[in-house]
Amino acid sequence: MEKLKILVVDDESRMRKLVRDFLEREGFCVLEAENGLEAVDRFYEEKDIALIILDVMMPKMDGWGVCREIRKESKVPIIMLTARGDERDELQGFELGVDEYIAKPFSPKILVARVGAILRRTNALQAEEIVDAGGILVDKAGHEVKIEGKNIELSFKEFELLLYFVENQGIALSREKILNHVWNYDYFGDARTIDTHVKKLRSKLGEKGNYIKTIWGMGYKFEVEA
Repeated sequence: MEKLKILVVDDESRMRKLVRDFLEREGFCVLEAENGLEAVDRFYEEKDIALIILDVMMPKMDGWGVCREIRKESKVPIIMLTARGDERDELQGFELGVDEYIAKPFSPKILVARVGAILRRTNALQAEEIVDAGGILVDKAGHEVKIEGKNIELSFKEFELLLYFVENQGIALSREKILNHVWNYDYFGDARTIDTHVKKLRSKLGEKGNYIKTIWGMGYKFEVEA
């Protein structure tokens, strides 16, 4: 299978090298650009880029400008990187069709995990139909969950919530992010509905419900216990 191409755009060479090293270790082909104009040129030269990791603050053309240019022609997944933790930046990113938004400094391992999760969602990576998460067998196609050979009866949203957790193992997920991805962006209800679904899901999973960790004041993280 041909390696998927990822374009890493950052004016700091050390940052590009750090991200490239971690992505190449996972089998990706990494292309680089050191400013916004070069990024746009490389994107149109290559044609088959699967995902873009894009810094906000850059010379010649900033990340927002790059995103606007690319979105005129393509829906390629984009992860934005920024040194600022400004909520307005994040909202602007989502309005421009950004798939993920990560503030610096960040863990390269978490970045790689998010790259994998996005590519699985967009079907660029061939996702396994049955995933084993610490003894929880999740059949994506059949919408079934089994533990020790026993079927676990889940509602549609409970299944979608568990699948989202499983595909983002080890990543801290805010309630807002969970709402956006499981209930979709057009859901305007109370984020506390997530807490209710998590409580029911934990109960149905029995002891393995402990894999769903609460991050107080933020959200949840799915972590398989050793």
